Amino acid sequence: MNKRANNFMKNFIRLRVIHEANYIVQENATIRQAAYEFGVGKSTVHKDMVVRLPDIDQGLYSEVMNVLSYNKSNRHIR
Repeated sequence: MNKRANNFMKNFIRLRVIHEANYIVQENATIRQAAYEFGVGKSTVHKDMVVRLPDIDQGLYSEVMNVLSYNKSNRHIR
């Protein structure tokens, strides 16, 4: 893969992570809902939120973790 294509993919992934994170925070969405909305797998969204997002935006990461923690604590109700 050439350098230009590699740069494009990094930027594409970075933007996807930010969009997924904003969606989760704004909609109080679950990982599953975000995966469906963005047409990617649940594992991809999970990795984006837990591994990639802290390197991109620590503040947004904290907000996402609050939403996901709340969703996890209430999943038995749904």
